[in-house]
Amino acid sequence: MELTSTTPTVPFVQELAKQALTKVPDRYVRSHPILSSSSSSTTPLPQLPVIDLTKLLSHHLNQPELKKLHYACKEWGFFQLINHGVSESLVKNVKKGAEEFFNLPMEEKKKFEQREGDVEGYGQAFVVSEEQKLDWADMFFLFTLPSHIRKPHLFPNIPLPFRVDLETYCEELRSLAIQILDLMAYSLAIDPAEIRELFGEATQSTRMNYYPPCPQPELVVGLNSHSDGGGLTILLQGNEVEGLQIKKDGLWIPVKPLPNAFIINLGDMLEMATNGIYQSSEHRATVNSEKERFSIATFYSPALNTIMNPAPSLVTPNTPAVFKRISAGEYFKGYLAQELRGKSFLNSIRIQAENDQKPSQLYN
Repeated sequence: MELTSTTPTVPFVQELAKQALTKVPDRYVRSHPILSSSSSSTTPLPQLPVIDLTKLLSHHLNQPELKKLHYACKEWGFFQLINHGVSESLVKNVKKGAEEFFNLPMEEKKKFEQREGDVEGYGQAFVVSEEQKLDWADMFFLFTLPSHIRKPHLFPNIPLPFRVDLETYCEELRSLAIQILDLMAYSLAIDPAEIRELFGEATQSTRMNYYPPCPQPELVVGLNSHSDGGGLTILLQGNEVEGLQIKKDGLWIPVKPLPNAFIINLGDMLEMATNGIYQSSEHRATVNSEKERFSIATFYSPALNTIMNPAPSLVTPNTPAVFKRISAGEYFKGYLAQELRGKSFLNSIRIQAENDQKPSQLYN
């Protein structure tokens, strides 16, 4: 199954921002101001949990750190990962390559432009009508692993040396994603093989995001509120400009990325695989008036032909399945066919329980 998109043709925001605008075009203006919770509260906001991978792997799985991982996945669906083992020089080169890609002349970037009906390429996603509001961002999205699913006009044509660096980076992040998923299984006290089997021949995709400066940043959003549709997301902050916000307990929490850290978040399919014990969380990207921001998100997701259902050990008479069975391909198809809007698509396949108790409340 191939993922398709019905994205109508929309402007490239990077080019739009070069016009020295003083007013944002109406198509981008949201009906309410995009403000972080910190702007309206004097109470210190909670900070994203930080997980140390080296500490976690020491002494036959460091139990205090494993409990921190469990808490992060159950209560946040997000954490920052430090001491992750990916070369600092490689990460630096990938950041540089992504920045140089977005700084290419438009005629060069257009060689990677999305083709009709295809979600991959340079452009935008989740645009399903001529009336909806647009995000203040451009993206370059492509499937990266396994290599046989790559589009021949995309990955092989990425300029050198970025292509070689990205190849190495994707392989390393694939290994890191598997390692993180195994650790999540241990934190749930289940066999990692159960999660690996659910993912099958997993797919990896990469989305590079570019958020230009905006003359009225409070009126637009870089990326609308959503949960990720896949399994596990590893986000690399491209430069020092902040913009990611996470929705927790009704508040928007700005994320302050740590140096040499990845931001990890759980997608909808991991919430399904853990039978709702671990959560995918809503998040969004904001922009500013001074400087562009860019980021590189790498998604590790189940193969499109796999059937998504909870890990068998997590389904019991007391904890029945909370989501309908659906193939990963069908899930992505439905997810991509609508605007990004919170967790609306995941909620559409949720089995309505007779009581309101959340599955996560049954695990401590």
